[in-house]
Parts: sequence; C-alpha cells; structure tokens
Amino acid sequence: MIRARKRFGQHFLEPVWVDKVIKAIAPAPDQAFIEIGPGPGALTRPLTQRAKSVTAYEIDRDLAAALVEEAISNLTVVEGDFLKTASPESLASKPCRVVGNLPYNVASPIMFRLIELHAAGVPLVDATLMLQREVADRLVAPPGSKEYGVLSILIGHAADVDTVLKLPAGAFRPPPKVLSSLVRLRFRAPTPPVQDLKFFRWMVQAVFTRRRKTLANALLALDGRIGPPFPRPAEILATAGLDGSRRPETLSIAEFASLADIYTALHIAVL
Repeated sequence: MIRARKRFGQHFLEPVWVDKVIKAIAPAPDQAFIEIGPGPGALTRPLTQRAKSVTAYEIDRDLAAALVEEAISNLTVVEGDFLKTASPESLASKPCRVVGNLPYNVASPIMFRLIELHAAGVPLVDATLMLQREVADRLVAPPGSKEYGVLSILIGHAADVDTVLKLPAGAFRPPPKVLSSLVRLRFRAPTPPVQDLKFFRWMVQAVFTRRRKTLANALLALDGRIGPPFPRPAEILATAGLDGSRRPETLSIAEFASLADIYTALHIAVL
C-alpha cells in the first residue's frame, strides 16, 4: 500500500473519482499530455490508454521509480520538481495539454510557471488542474466579489478559466481538510496586451497590498518604487478615466492594464 507523504502535500484520488476526472479531461488519441504530480498513477494509466503520449513529472523518487518499472510504452517519467525541472528547452515543441492533481501548497506557483512557459513559446493548449476549492473560486471570481484579487487578475490575463468539477474531501486518500475543484485553464495571449508585462504584474500585486483602501490611496504603494517621481494618483486616474474612490477589487483586468500602460508610458517618457 502506497502511503501519502505529507511533506509533498500528497492526496491520492480515489478510483471512483478517477473516471469522472478523466471524462472531464476528455483525452484524445492524437494528444500529448504533461502530467504534474502523477503520484501512484491513478490518472496516468487511463491517460496513457487514451492519449498519444504522457510525460509525467514526479517529485517523489519512489513513486517515480514505480511508474518507470511499469514500462508503459507511451509514458516518460521525469523525476523532480516541475517548477525546477520544466523549461522551454525541455518541453514539447508540438501542442500539448497539461493535467495535474497539484499539491495545494504549490498550486499557484505552478499555474504561474505554466503561464510563463506558454509566454516563452511552449505550445500549451490547456491545463486541467485539481485545486483547493478556495483557490479555484478566486480564479473564476468576477470584479467586486470578495474572492477577486491578484490570482484572478494575473491568471485571467493570460488564460480563460472554468470550473469543471467539484469534489468532496472524501474523493481523496487521505482526505484533505479542504474541498477541491477541478479547473481548466485555456492558455492564450495576454488580453488586453500591455506594454510591460512584468510591471503590470508587479503593479497589481502592489495595489492589492492596500486592498481595503480607495484606489487613489492604494496607488500610493507605487510611490518611490518605480524610478523618477510621477504625477500623483489623482492625475493618473484622471488620465485613465477611473474614479479614485473605487477600491482595487472593483477594477477589471482591462482597467488594470490601462493603468499599467499609463505608468509605463510615463516611465519611458522621463528616461
């Protein structure tokens, strides 16, 4: 019997739920897959039976070795941390899909890494990922809701996100202390495009450190951290056509993109 290791955040999917997840993924015979965290192979085996190929990244060397021993012809096992091992050079040059029953403590970094890989030219089509319900709800949250925040904006800027399936704690062994959701990220070019993607992401994170303040006050988090002095937030907001009394969580992705481009244009103008 394989035991889940707490340090890897392992919670293995029960067989009755494997079929439901595979049905939701809907693999096809001509498709290549990357699986993150295959564990004992509950999803891996049915994926290899339905897809063209599967490349599985497993951080647990014992579980990785067990999968290698099965000698499945269209399965490649990579032992190691996906965050450290996966690179544009090492991944497929042809379109591929991603699946993963992710350790919840590294789910966000893995999603950001997938977006970075897609931006770097890796032809990722989509990612069907098991997440903590709370995190999944943030991904699909609309502006103005309490769940809406940095994750909603930064992931939503580069991918369309849908909740595919909701799972109870009993769907896993051992049962986690939280509920789970299966979500699908469909990767695309950042929408709307921004002049400086790195600055856009930094600005969103900085503003949300003052989430409960008005937008005019929240933008003060940028003062003194982006080069020469710029006009006060009131002037920036007037240029963007935004009401400074609004709170950050009410802004759409497009409105954040507009703000970022105004700051970027000012920065370029004073160089």
